[in-house]
Order: sequence, then structure tokens, then C-alpha cells
Amino acid sequence: MSFSSIVIQLLNGLASASSLFLVAAGLSIIFGVTRIVNFAHGSLYMLATYTAYSLVKTFSGGILGFWGGVLLAGLIVGVFGALVERLLLRRLYHAPELLQLLATFALVLIIRDFALWTWGPEDLLGPRAPGLKGAVDIAGRQFPQYDLFLIVLGPVVLGLLWLLLTRTRWGTLVRAATEDREMAGALGVNQAWLFTSVFALGSFLAGLGGAIQIPREPAVLTMDLTILSDVFVVVVVGGMGSIPGAFLAAVIIGVIKAMCIGIGNVSAFGIDFSFSKLTLVVEFIVMAVVLVIRPWGLLGRQQGIPRGAASVEPPLYLPPPALLKGLAAALLMLALLPLFSDRYTLVLLTDILAFALFAVSLHFIMGPAGMHSFGHAAYFGLGAYAAALLFKHAVPMEAALLLAPLVGALGALVFGWFCVRLSGVYLAMLTLAFAQIAWSVVYQWDAFTGGSNGLVGIWPADWLASKTAFYYLALALCAGGVLLLWRIVFSPFGYALRAGRDSPLRADAIGIDVRRQQWLGFALAGVFAGLAGAVHAFSKGSISPDTLSIPRSVDGLVMVLMGGIQTLTGAVAGAAVFTWLQDTIARQTEFWRALLGGIILFLVLAFPQGIAGFLRERWEARTGKNRR
Repeated sequence: MSFSSIVIQLLNGLASASSLFLVAAGLSIIFGVTRIVNFAHGSLYMLATYTAYSLVKTFSGGILGFWGGVLLAGLIVGVFGALVERLLLRRLYHAPELLQLLATFALVLIIRDFALWTWGPEDLLGPRAPGLKGAVDIAGRQFPQYDLFLIVLGPVVLGLLWLLLTRTRWGTLVRAATEDREMAGALGVNQAWLFTSVFALGSFLAGLGGAIQIPREPAVLTMDLTILSDVFVVVVVGGMGSIPGAFLAAVIIGVIKAMCIGIGNVSAFGIDFSFSKLTLVVEFIVMAVVLVIRPWGLLGRQQGIPRGAASVEPPLYLPPPALLKGLAAALLMLALLPLFSDRYTLVLLTDILAFALFAVSLHFIMGPAGMHSFGHAAYFGLGAYAAALLFKHAVPMEAALLLAPLVGALGALVFGWFCVRLSGVYLAMLTLAFAQIAWSVVYQWDAFTGGSNGLVGIWPADWLASKTAFYYLALALCAGGVLLLWRIVFSPFGYALRAGRDSPLRADAIGIDVRRQQWLGFALAGVFAGLAGAVHAFSKGSISPDTLSIPRSVDGLVMVLMGGIQTLTGAVAGAAVFTWLQDTIARQTEFWRALLGGIILFLVLAFPQGIAGFLRERWEARTGKNRR
């Protein structure tokens, strides 16, 4: 790699870093004050890109038309973000943080279908910036003037944010709320106004970051989750709530990704290695390394126990006899369903069973263990690929189905060893990093995993060839797995997990090795998630990298939160409702995501305790009992 190539790639990395910093700074400001992990932040970026394209086209170009359209798009998205905060999120500030995350995920679905309805599915590339269409000679190569402008823009915005946060009264209030939100409110700070203004500024920065991209990359419907994963990495690596940290992390990640592209393929000792393929995962590798070495980020601060954190989760009680009878009746009904169901219904029910076990395994580490995971699909996907690969290599289907959960457990043991050393958002983001690394390996290892095409021809044994026979096998395995996980929750191991969740210091004082218990909890969750993935693989007859992707992990989160994280049956109810809704709505309309997002928002607002939690409260109110 020549000197000129190094210089150009370094400049490309800095240009990308500036755009990434704008979006990350907005998310960091919002999280620092409101403590909301805003899943819709990438949607604001996408919405601004589309809006800027339309405005610039309407204004017919020119310097004023282009820059006026870019700025106006950022302002429109800023106003939209303020409205979202006032009309939706303000109702959820006293709800659990994960419920707020579910609401913002619903917005992702709604905004994406709004963009599809307004601009269509085609990629839209905006015009080049007037006055910055040319290139300059650097180290004997041509470099776009617009990218040089972006390199300057990042530090300028950083300086303006520093002045705003350190030299204004509003900035002082923001820093006070970031340090101690409860104390700021006790001193008379108008939190409602402050939160709205912070959301408006953060949304404007995300919008500006999206709007300035129109000359560089097309507006596409999938750019929301793509930028969101990069932004999460930047914010976490820099330190949650740290604007300088976000800038430093954006520069590091932008430059490393650019250098990987520039290096390309390298041969050493007869081995070919493609650095360009690392661009899919290099930021997650950086995040994993940083979090293992410095869990609170490069420029973040180690957080103590927040005010009010002494509250514990409501205890999980054994189901009363009436509920046990209801569960037995439900299992009996599921066993009889094939007698009067068609083939399609059996396929849907098999999917629901697999995802119910997947969701319950996620609930096991989120609820009783108190460890939030954004990458649980890694173990689901590892189990699915293990079953498929074993079957492809002449291992009998029955043996592949039994061995696959062990691969999920192995992945959970390896990843969990690092993850249990963190907590809160940092733990969740490290699980996301490991899941994305696993996805990248599967996606690019064409010779072994089939790469992006996946694996096909993964069918059950002859005695399970009919959908009815395989349904009964799935019912036995998945229902058995769910019941076994519920039994573990009320075993001594389960009580030790809950003790470590509610009071790790007290648990440690009485001799419980909290970290070891959590690590074993990860492994158990990996076993049952891997089993669910294996059942899913043989049910579908094929497997693809999407099984390990971020959207699949998000689906698991939605299932758990829809059902209710403080109930045993919540994950099952959430998986059944979400899978059925997704299947039913997708067959009815092209804009099924928006409709599904609207239903999720309704459930969040109407049943903040989840579907199963709501039913439990109705049962307790009816019977006059405080336990279920």
C-alpha cells in the first residue's frame, strides 16, 4: 500500500467519521439526559436523507437551494423528534427502560413504511453539492472537495456543541441532568422542557448527519438499522453521554474501516486474507476490545449505583393451580390441533413453538438473571447452523438436533465469559458486538457456511417427513424446554441468579459467586436458544445468515417485552402474538411494518406491564390475590 493510498484512505476515514459523529453526538446527548436507548435514531437519519433529497430537488439546486434543503431537512427532523418526545416518550419516562426501547423500535417500523409509501423502494441519490463538485490534488491523487468539507464540519460541530454545553445556561442544565437527573429535578429544573429540547437537538444532529449524505450515498430503506449499529458502537466506545468520546470513537472507527478497504487482500505464508471483508465487523471488534479493557468507554466515566437503584424486581411466584390447569389445557389443545388444522397452520404453529423457546431463553437471562442482551440471536443462529452443517456432513438428523444445542452453549460460554464482567447498556452492547462478529463469520465463510446464500436441503428424517409428525416433535422439544427453564428459575440456582440480580453485594457476602452464576446462566440460555434454532432450521429446510442478524435479536427482545418481562408466561405470550401478527399482517398489506409498529405502540401504552402482566393483574383483581 503506497503512501498516497494511505493518505487518501485516511482522509476517506475522516470524512466518514464526521458524518458518523453528527449522528452519534445526537444519540449521546439524548441518552445522557433521558436515559433512553433510542432505537429510532437511525430512522431519523434515514428520514432526513429522504427529506433532503426531496427538498433539494424542489428548490432546483443552486447553493441556496442545496444547503437550504439540507438545513431545512435537519430542522424538520428536529421538530419531528421533539413531537415524538412530547406525544409518546413523555408517557413512558416512568416505565421500565426496556419498554421505552420497545416503543422506539415500533417507531422504526412505522418510519420505514412511511418512507416506502412516500418515496418508494428505489434508491435515490441526490445531486452533488454546488461549489464543491470538484476535486483537489493530494499526494498525487484526486480527492473530492465535498469530503474535505465534511472533514472540517465534524470538528466545527464538536466545537459548537462544546460552547453550547459549557457556555450557556441550557448547557449547564443539560450537564446537571446528565450527572444526576433526579437531583436536577429536585432543584427546580423544568425536566419536561429540558427533555423536549434535548430530543430536538439530538434529532436535529441525526437529521443533519443524514441530510449531508445525499451527494455521497443513496437514500435506501435499510440505512436506518445500518447506521444505528455503527452509531451505537461509536457512542459505547466513546463512553455513553460523552460528546468528545463520540468524536474520538468516530475517528478511530472511520479510519480503521477505511484502512481495511485500502489494504484489501494480503497474502502471507501462502495464506490469502481479505481486510476488506473486515469492514462488516471491524467496529464491533473494536467495541468488544474496548469494553473488555475499559468497560465504560474511552472517555466515559465509571458509573456508581444510580439514585433509586436499590429497588428490586418483583418476585416471580409459582403459578397457582388454576393457571397450571390452564397451561395443561393449552398443551392438550396444541396436541389436538393437527386433527383439524391445515398444513399452513401447522407450519405457523411450529414457528411459534421455536420462537417461544427462543424468547423464553432470552427472558431467562433478562428477567431472573437481570442481564439484558441485544445479541441473543447469536446462540439461536449457532444452533441452527450447527444442525444444518452436521446434517450436511452425513450426521443423522436426530443426532444433529441433539448436538446443536451444545454449539449454542459453547458460543454462550465463550461470549458470556466476557459479557458477565459488564452491566447495563454496556453488557447489552457487548452481546450485540459478539453476535455481529458471529454473523460476519457465517456471512463470509462461503466454503463452509454457504456465505450469503446460506444452506438448503435441511429436511427432517423420513419418519418426520410430514408436517404433522415434525410439529409433534417441535411441540415436545420446545414445550419441554420451556417447562425445564421455568423449573430452573425456582431451583436453588435460579434463586441464586435472582439474588445476584437484586443485590450483588449481599449475594457475594453470603457466598454466592455472582459472576459464575451469571456465566452458567448464559450457557443455559445458549443451550435452549440453540435447540430453538435447530428446530427452526429443520422446519424451514434451509438456513441463512439472517438467523444471527441484529433484526432477529431485536425480534426476541420485542417478544419478551410484549409479553412482560416480570412474568413467567410473558415470553411465550409475546412470541405467539408477535409471530402471528407478523405473519398475518405481512400477508395483508405491503405496509405491514407500520401496522405492526402501530399495534406494538398500542400494546406499550395500553399494557405497559406486557400482555401476560396485564392478564395477571386482572386475575389478581378478580380473585383478590396478590400472588399468582
